[in-house]
Amino acid sequence: MSEFARKHWDPNAEGPLEGVKVLDLSRLVAGNMLSLQLADFGADVIKIEPPAGDPLREWKDEGLSLFWKTYGRNKRSVVLNLRETADREALWALVASADVFIENFRPGTLEQMGFGPEALLARNPDLVVVRISGFGQTGPYAEFPGFGTIVEGMSGYAYRTGFPDREPVLPPLALADMIAGVYGMSATMTALFAREKGRARGQVIDLSLLEPIFSVLGPEAGIYALNGTVKERIGSASNTACPRNVYRCADGKYVALSGSTPAVARRIFEIIGRADMNDDPRFRSNSERLKHRDLVDDAIGAWFAVRSHDEALATMRDSGATVGPIYNIADATEDAHFAEREVIVSLDDAEHGALPMHNIVPRMSETPGRFRRPAPALGEHTAEVLAEVGFNATIAAAIVAGAGR
Repeated sequence: MSEFARKHWDPNAEGPLEGVKVLDLSRLVAGNMLSLQLADFGADVIKIEPPAGDPLREWKDEGLSLFWKTYGRNKRSVVLNLRETADREALWALVASADVFIENFRPGTLEQMGFGPEALLARNPDLVVVRISGFGQTGPYAEFPGFGTIVEGMSGYAYRTGFPDREPVLPPLALADMIAGVYGMSATMTALFAREKGRARGQVIDLSLLEPIFSVLGPEAGIYALNGTVKERIGSASNTACPRNVYRCADGKYVALSGSTPAVARRIFEIIGRADMNDDPRFRSNSERLKHRDLVDDAIGAWFAVRSHDEALATMRDSGATVGPIYNIADATEDAHFAEREVIVSLDDAEHGALPMHNIVPRMSETPGRFRRPAPALGEHTAEVLAEVGFNATIAAAIVAGAGR
């Protein structure tokens, strides 16, 4: 494994969102992905955790809590038991000076707790309230548990993923949550921008997991409405461009290839010694190639099958084709581009000495994100944060003492 670019935590570093205060009451992935983006760019993200902590802390790999170390970075942790009167008052004290409030309780739960949007905005009219749920705050499914797995199935994503002779395939990661988190960050910044420009004060963002992942599936609703077509699973091929697939090389390694423009498609046929296909009516246009996808894949697959992975990549790249390797994480850690771009960086870690994780994205030339602090221990900043808002020191001490109850 290559050495990663070493970065160090700088608690005094500032980012473009310096001064933006975020209360994150969410659990697991979507909310943490959203608040990570804000935290990486300088917002003061305060995780409000129950005494048992955010369940993301328990997502462990061989006993290591690496999800938390990655998605909890640049944040502070406050433990509040919202069943207790003093802890609820502490949360209200924090709400008064907050800019953003993130939650992902089942719809209706926040209202039952006495922290519904109307109550929050009455206390702080400039607050941006982000409500994350599986299916949204309204509709017949609003009360259903909102795990990403269910949404990935209902959105149509799983139906399209996999091979036609096999079952639909769910993503092997929290894809719906991750997409919703990025959408949520965009929506939050839009709300803050509208507030800054005087176009609104506080407002409520109704962020479901369902709608963001549905939106990335493309124009399927229009296709179905206009011609009745239901897109089916086709493995790694594409319903919109051909050639496009994964091909196996002679040494058992795989490459991904795309010929989504006419010029590149023609070039690929020339590279594999099948320039005749460019004059064949079956392959002359993208629409015709899609109809004869199996013949295209047979021709391209035969070319890759007798060449090693490295030889095939070099030949294709030298000729201007769009092709790339299929990497696992071990491959990525050895790749020169990953290293030079610092896609993966290594940060100081009290437990492991150093810990690799993804760099801050996206890259900004004038106001880049900063690594300010490692993921916090549970409740690490409770006393500190409550003191900052002038909360009663005696009551705060009692809250800290009772954090494990």
